Amino acid sequence: MLAEIIAKELQLTVRQVGNTIELLEGGATVPFIARYRKEATDSLDEVAIGNIKSLHEKYTELQRRKETILATIEEQGKLTEELKKRINDCFDAVELEDIYLPYRPKRRTRATIARERGLEPLADLIMLQQSGNIDGRAESFLTDEVPTVEDAVAGACDIIAERVSEDEFARNTVRHSFARYGVITTKVVKGKEADGIKYADYYEASAQVAKVSSHRILAMMRGEEEGYLRLGISVEPEPVLERLERHFIRRNSASRDYMLRAVEDGFKRLIEPSIENETKNLVKQRADDEAIAVFAENLRQLLLSAPLGQKRVMAIDPGFRTGCKVVILDSQGNLCHHTVIYPHPPQNDRADAADRIERLVRDYAIEAFAIGNGTAGRETEQFVRRLGLEPQIFVVNEDGASVYSASAVAREEFPDEDVTVRGAVSIGRRLIDPLSELVKIEPRSIGVGQYQHSVDQTKLKERLDTVVESCVNMVGVNVNTATKQILTHISGLGPALAANIVSYRAANGDFRSRKELLKVPRLGNKAFEQAAGFLRVLGGSEPLDATAVHPESYGIVARMAADCGVSLADFVADAKVRERVNLKDYVGGAVGMPTLTDIMDALNKRGLDPREQATEFSFDASVHEIEDLKPGMVLPGLVSNITAFGAFVNIGVHQDGLVHISQLTNKFISSPSDVVKLGQQVMVKVLEVDLKRRRISLTMKNV
Repeated sequence: MLAEIIAKELQLTVRQVGNTIELLEGGATVPFIARYRKEATDSLDEVAIGNIKSLHEKYTELQRRKETILATIEEQGKLTEELKKRINDCFDAVELEDIYLPYRPKRRTRATIARERGLEPLADLIMLQQSGNIDGRAESFLTDEVPTVEDAVAGACDIIAERVSEDEFARNTVRHSFARYGVITTKVVKGKEADGIKYADYYEASAQVAKVSSHRILAMMRGEEEGYLRLGISVEPEPVLERLERHFIRRNSASRDYMLRAVEDGFKRLIEPSIENETKNLVKQRADDEAIAVFAENLRQLLLSAPLGQKRVMAIDPGFRTGCKVVILDSQGNLCHHTVIYPHPPQNDRADAADRIERLVRDYAIEAFAIGNGTAGRETEQFVRRLGLEPQIFVVNEDGASVYSASAVAREEFPDEDVTVRGAVSIGRRLIDPLSELVKIEPRSIGVGQYQHSVDQTKLKERLDTVVESCVNMVGVNVNTATKQILTHISGLGPALAANIVSYRAANGDFRSRKELLKVPRLGNKAFEQAAGFLRVLGGSEPLDATAVHPESYGIVARMAADCGVSLADFVADAKVRERVNLKDYVGGAVGMPTLTDIMDALNKRGLDPREQATEFSFDASVHEIEDLKPGMVLPGLVSNITAFGAFVNIGVHQDGLVHISQLTNKFISSPSDVVKLGQQVMVKVLEVDLKRRRISLTMKNV
């Protein structure tokens, strides 16, 4: 039944969903299913499989909630067959909670007190709306706890108000009004105007709930959380009350005045605050989802950004007073040497710095410079460029390098080096292979998101972990050079098996085949099935081990080679031989055209990195500070961050400029990612410079 519901929601076939759920429950990972089980899913991609996984988890959790609700109502002796069926047939969390609301154990309320005082029959009488003499009938309910008619009627109205607040129609009416007509407003907290100046745009702001953008919501809520803003969501009460009154009060009601009083109280005191909070949570959830989606896409682009490859690199972590930390890395990213130079104020020892850099370039045959883009980054880049040396110069985003340098991972890698050396090594390795280095850093520390500290942190971590897993498995890793950190993200492994692989490699030398992975402690057949296709063994005894062909398909490739009359090694090496293969001849059993096509693609792309190659970039030499900028200037820049409302571009002035989504292109676009990618080299024109607020407005239109 779950498969049918999920299939309908995602507009997929029940077969696709059912097979995917079966694979997931059998321990298969999303990357493995997407890459190696296409026949079972009809070639669903990672996004679709991930959506099935999320919905399956959601509905499984909902089922557990139903069981709790059913047990609670049954304990009260109120569970009818009709109610049981309605709960079991419900797959909407909000509707389920509305059904449960009248039965949910409550704290002591005005209505429960009134019931304890025996006033429920009077409430029933008023709701019948047939008796006009309510005050007279109320006299029979007077006690020491209910001394007056007014007290009796008030208590009965409290019971009716609670019934109104628990009525599904009433809640859905108010819920619909908040969703469609609700207005979110913010006001500055009195006396906090100066301290909260960064929230000045929201000191007196309002927006429709249905249309407010995610970044505005998150900014408003952060301002409220920090104590600078007051935030509320409201609707015009009259239209809502009119609909509620029509539903609860008969046209010729004998107890109309009492019902009006109870319905209004139920709305204003009970339903409205409840639905306001619910709407606030839903708006926050929507904003979180949008912000997390932006962060996830940025992270994917960053992880898959172009590597320089195996080159000898001089990495420089710039600084003024403390100097520039310089490290030398070999083509594998191993630390060979480190020192400090002081080309900037206050020391200004430029001659010594130049001499040492030139000597290191010569002694270590350096092929590229990696210069961090933090404090003194622009000055250091210009200094190195003026030396006129042969190696290419790359500016590297150093966000998160300080987090890595102080981490347990960095201490394990470099126990004898201080944080400055570790940070510089991280900058250099990011140039050689961004993916291998960035997986060592908590994704939230990389700084490519939008209000990432304001969103649901559990949901953010889950989504970002999924992105990391997807990127690592898409690229694949060399099992003989991969670090424990990157192996952790390989399908089917995890921290323990990754550590075991590295330990086995250290004790026994390089792996000579994929099969040898089965000798790693605790790495069984299931883990091998999930991981093997994403682990490469280069130069081993089995030529297919260096490809993305899964070991379970080696027999198919061997048949192809035999049918072509060549050895397996020659078949793998010679693309012209492979052109003679008719894939349809090998369809059969669980093997279909999707798998056969992937096998041939893997052989044709053998050893090729799917990422682009890193290219050199330089800022405009005439611009160094924000004060150097003038409207109309056209400058080169690097896209440093992408948000829902635009892209930030580093133009070399220590303050990124914003290209608003409306300024990215002359065409309509729904997302900045439709036009730009993280790290992309772009040309921008300066529109406006706000020196007081340190804001730069840029455009890419007609540039």
